[in-house]
Amino acid sequence: MSGAATDGRNVGAPRTSPVTDQAAPQLPLVDAERPLRVALMSFAHVHADGYARLLQAMPNVELRASDPDGDKEQGERRGLDLANDLGLTYVDSYAELLDWQPDAVIVTSENTRHRTLVEAAAGAGAAVLCEKPLATTLEDALAMQAACDAAGVSLMTAYPVRFSPAFARLRELVKAGGLGALLAATGTNNGQIPIGDRAWFTDPALSGGGAMVDHIVHVADLLDALTGLAPERVRAVSNRILHAEKPEVRAETGGLVTISYTGGFVATIDCSWSQPDTAPTWGGLTLQIVGTQGIADIDPFSQHVGGVGPDGAVFLAYGTNTDELLLHEFLHAVRMGRAGQPDGAAGIRSLKIVLAAQESARTGEVVSVR
Repeated sequence: MSGAATDGRNVGAPRTSPVTDQAAPQLPLVDAERPLRVALMSFAHVHADGYARLLQAMPNVELRASDPDGDKEQGERRGLDLANDLGLTYVDSYAELLDWQPDAVIVTSENTRHRTLVEAAAGAGAAVLCEKPLATTLEDALAMQAACDAAGVSLMTAYPVRFSPAFARLRELVKAGGLGALLAATGTNNGQIPIGDRAWFTDPALSGGGAMVDHIVHVADLLDALTGLAPERVRAVSNRILHAEKPEVRAETGGLVTISYTGGFVATIDCSWSQPDTAPTWGGLTLQIVGTQGIADIDPFSQHVGGVGPDGAVFLAYGTNTDELLLHEFLHAVRMGRAGQPDGAAGIRSLKIVLAAQESARTGEVVSVR
């Protein structure tokens, strides 16, 4: 059996694998009659302005933002200027933003700044949605989860591909035994290199690494949700061949990762910034699952109208906006007093694979996932 999975049933369904996360305690409900206060902390991530536009279009949501670090960056469209372009209520500091007592906070900062902002949001009593990767060290990720647990608030990780109708259909197929026993998987997450007005992505001091940090986590999270298996060993290689002519690029631009799971399941992930700068789209993600009774492929971002226009190739995407479904899950979970999925524990599990891959690429050895 082979083919694209497209049915959108069970989007955002909770994890039901044999290693299901422990149920979180009931969290405070938010009065459905009043607007939900949502705070956006930082415009650093490329998804920040997209989230802002989606939130502004949602009913019964009041949105404010702050990006003090962005006001210091030269040549980047951030801070007050971006807020004005978006028509957002803006405050000058994170402290002032949290004094507003938001119900929910979305952290879209540089990766190495996630911990500080998540801990501050938790201390203010707000539920948190944090961009991926959850952190750049296991110590930071565990501290973030601990801070949210201590404050009695939820922590959710921004993995929008979980909400793809294609992936939802694939989960149904696997759960029903349509592929038999799972044997192997091949995933790709390739994109354009995120430089220009978001150059921090290629600075390990702010990003924690390059293409491996940026792209392993999405595929690793899909495998986590799909199989429920625990990763045991990782072998990875990386290089800086792509974009070697660009002096601002200080991290790996290509990577290949092999993950061995319990029970003999094996997965490979191509996690490179290999999409040309001149390409009409940012890139994409694919996943192929091989079982004893069949093979299934998904390509969640492939729906588009293509052609050639006055300025070259044209790629007009259509279909499900997974970022929008991610935000709906987060806000609905906040309203209902439950943890949004994928949660912080999911973010920690995929981060462990990234950290093992980085160590393997650095040492040339097979690394155990700890």
